[in-house]
Amino acid sequence: MLHLTRGAHPTPRFLRSSCTRATNLGEAHVLSSTHTSAHSADVVIIGAGIAGLAAAHHLTAAGLSVRVLEAAPRPGGRMATEHVDGFRLDRVGPLLSTAYPELLRTPALEGIPLRMFSPGVLVRRDGRLQRAGNADPVERTRTTGTRATAPGPAPTPPRRAHRALTTARALASAPRRGGHDRDPGAPARPDRATHEALAASGLPASAVDGFVRPLLTALLGDPDLSTSSHRADLALRAYARGRLCVPAGGASALPDLLARTLPPGTVVTDVCVTDASINRVTTKEHGETACRSLLVATGARAAAELLPGLRVPDFHPVTVLHHTAPTAPSADPALVLDAETGGPVAHTAVMSAVDPSRTPDGRVLVSSTVLGPPPPAGEVDRLVRAQLAGVYGTPTDDWELLAVHHTPEAVPAMPAPHDPHRPVRLLSGLYVCGDHRDTNTVQGALFSGRRAARAVLGDLGVRPAPGTPDTPPRATAA
Repeated sequence: MLHLTRGAHPTPRFLRSSCTRATNLGEAHVLSSTHTSAHSADVVIIGAGIAGLAAAHHLTAAGLSVRVLEAAPRPGGRMATEHVDGFRLDRVGPLLSTAYPELLRTPALEGIPLRMFSPGVLVRRDGRLQRAGNADPVERTRTTGTRATAPGPAPTPPRRAHRALTTARALASAPRRGGHDRDPGAPARPDRATHEALAASGLPASAVDGFVRPLLTALLGDPDLSTSSHRADLALRAYARGRLCVPAGGASALPDLLARTLPPGTVVTDVCVTDASINRVTTKEHGETACRSLLVATGARAAAELLPGLRVPDFHPVTVLHHTAPTAPSADPALVLDAETGGPVAHTAVMSAVDPSRTPDGRVLVSSTVLGPPPPAGEVDRLVRAQLAGVYGTPTDDWELLAVHHTPEAVPAMPAPHDPHRPVRLLSGLYVCGDHRDTNTVQGALFSGRRAARAVLGDLGVRPAPGTPDTPPRATAA
């Protein structure tokens, strides 16, 4: 248990009496020496998820020395990929968009290889798959500039966005002034639950139930659509402006790249923090490291244990099932949504068509996502197979189950009203970042890391690296 102690110490001090280590997910990826001679750093970051790693890049780019401490055997947090018999299987499998600005603004990620889904999505309705929500990929590529490729045969020729999508983009709050990826000139609308905003949107029920609702369920990771409508609006805008995609080689490729491109010795994995304050951090393995600032970049629950007073949000659980099949049920690298009732799967894809590098020797990989509490362990595979047989129109009895990954705290809940820019500066020298401080996406985690880095630099009187986007952080207390 972590608790704040005061009195004998001139600055807040945190004591960790026990250390929880994450299970080793496949091959260990230790990025720094198990014995380090460095005993000081300008900034110590606790947690090597993508928010902490992004912050480390912005800080090192400005000339500061940084030490990132991670309890798990490898960086990445929930952006984890398990290796099973040559398959690369994501534990949560977050969907990215080429419209995410932080994929371009975060050092080392400008050219990350992305594998795109087909334009739009395939939606199962009226007993068959129908393509919906297409947009112009040429326009998207010109806007984002990311290196995104779609292997295999060329996708269906694009067409303009589905009319339902265009209307649905107005269902939620218009962007508020000061927020990232928001239009300052749009009129303000109240923030409310997404399902309430959908009900008041004026869209035909067929459009809502046949496209918008299943799309938002997949984008938000929220089967009940209790998420803030402001957050839903951002998700729809990213979908309309970009292409859904995944990192080539698995979700862990993104944090691995961030960690690998930091200065040698920056990231230390498999360590247990036993004592921490603003000016020093002690680990069981490496002793004491002096520092000028401390940044907590763990998940929401661990951050609240380290920093009493931080609110712990509710979470949306996610279960991902990975199957291999004798033959591919589809050659289309599309995200498939199910608008019909009768099964637990919210979305599925033939991932071997989207990203062939995730499978050995050209084998088939089908990944399917169940949102919310899953069916009983003994029933989930049977129910998922039955649903996928209807979705893909092919028997699934001979499919082999490779893995079932259940993550109870996969997506921090963001009900209305939601502040997408929660403070990252708690006081001078103490900071916190993560998707729970911004939006519960990869974009939100990266942006939160950049905000935290800017707060650190401001307090230390250090100029950001040239060319860094100017995003002054809030300086209020949590």
